[in-house]
Amino acid sequence: MKRVTWRATALLTVLMMVMTACGDGGGGDTTTSGADDAAGTTAAGTETSAEGGTETTAAGGTETTGAAAEGEEVHLTIGANAVVGGTNTIEAEWYINYVIPTFEEMMAEEGRNVTVEHIEGGVDDYKTQLALDLSVGEGPDISSFDQFWTAEFAAAGLLQPLNELVGPQVEEWEGWEQIPDAVAGSLEVDDVRYGVPVGTDGRVIFFRKDLFEQAGLPTDWQPTSWEEILEAARTIQTELPDVVPMQLNAGVNMEEATTLQGFVPILLGAGGDIYADGAWQGDTPQLRETLEFYSTVYSEDLGDTDMQLLTDGRDQSFQMFAEGELAILLESDYLWRGVISPDANFPVENREEVVGWALIPAREPGAGIRGQDFVSASGGTGRVINPATEHPEVAWELMEFMGSEEAQLNFVEVEPRITARTDVNETGIADDPMLTFVAEEVLPITWYRPGFEEYPQVSEAITFMVENVVAERSSVEEAAQEFQSTLEGIVGAENVASG
Repeated sequence: MKRVTWRATALLTVLMMVMTACGDGGGGDTTTSGADDAAGTTAAGTETSAEGGTETTAAGGTETTGAAAEGEEVHLTIGANAVVGGTNTIEAEWYINYVIPTFEEMMAEEGRNVTVEHIEGGVDDYKTQLALDLSVGEGPDISSFDQFWTAEFAAAGLLQPLNELVGPQVEEWEGWEQIPDAVAGSLEVDDVRYGVPVGTDGRVIFFRKDLFEQAGLPTDWQPTSWEEILEAARTIQTELPDVVPMQLNAGVNMEEATTLQGFVPILLGAGGDIYADGAWQGDTPQLRETLEFYSTVYSEDLGDTDMQLLTDGRDQSFQMFAEGELAILLESDYLWRGVISPDANFPVENREEVVGWALIPAREPGAGIRGQDFVSASGGTGRVINPATEHPEVAWELMEFMGSEEAQLNFVEVEPRITARTDVNETGIADDPMLTFVAEEVLPITWYRPGFEEYPQVSEAITFMVENVVAERSSVEEAAQEFQSTLEGIVGAENVASG
């Protein structure tokens, strides 16, 4: 199951073409704007200084050769898809206003000359840009990272295990004791750590309490089955005909949101999984039950089919929910903290009064994965160290600091969210009832994506399958069979279960 997928192969092919073009005497430059131009080995395998840096191995990789020399000036860079005044501005401001001056002062107190620079992102495809940088030994020393990229980047040789890159001190960090195993595992492959988790989340059902009240539904709603969800949506449809009853992400254009915010919670509620018992799950009864639920929602016009096919359909669902034109929305806590919060793109000024949330029920009590009554799915973000960094040990110290209780408490003051650390969640979000609900009620029952490099392809296949059902291009049976065939093409028929 450790083959490099066509995505990784194609990506590496493109990277090799880029490197060839840049090295053919035409004056090209592979250095990323603002990146640390002293970092690492190049794709051609040239050696860098052994003084506190890295050197090329026989296989063309890198290995740590020691810490920075005493008294040496160390310059580190932090990269994120964050720009002051633009994308993820709060994160960018946190690096500039808190992380950098605080860490530099800490180092100065120890008599060490360490400076840190934040490299702004804000690109359309942060993942591809990061892969390009890492492939040629460029890019920031530390980068923000989505946990479900881990296996793909590791398989492509773009990341190194932390304990190999930094040393045994990685396992001595106090933070691991505060991070649940499931959360820590989101940045692991085969129990090997590649990064430090920063935040996690959970999927719930959001609903507009004001619309529920108008329709005669309870404002403390907690459905216990799929049928109760459907009945609430049907009531909204009857009583409030100008309101879209519910949104369950279903479009290819919504990408991973369709998989994680829509398909997976319903599949888990049917007792299914994407990967179980050593095999990817194909045309199973649970998968067909999931597609039948989708078919019911959209064939009865309980959801807006057209919105699933638009490039900005997810944003439209956010806007409609914020404006009271959509009653039920299955989303992660990102909706609460990053979409409808006072400073977000679709603010709901009185969100505490008009927005409610509930656990996602299984098809019926006890029918969910692991026999659960309620289910959820979680993603997560973290940070990784560039294998080409000249100062892996100092970069790790910076990673430790940014993941510390002190630093994380500071961050949740400016952007309340669920962190990877339980001690921070117990105090840092105590005043936020929604985030506390997720930390206490959702995370204990949640599910994380399988850590295989094939996952992005499998997820893409899921989005096509779901959209085909919702758009009535395929019946449930046809879509399930097509998915089975596609899945076998991705991972091999011997690695797929069905039935």
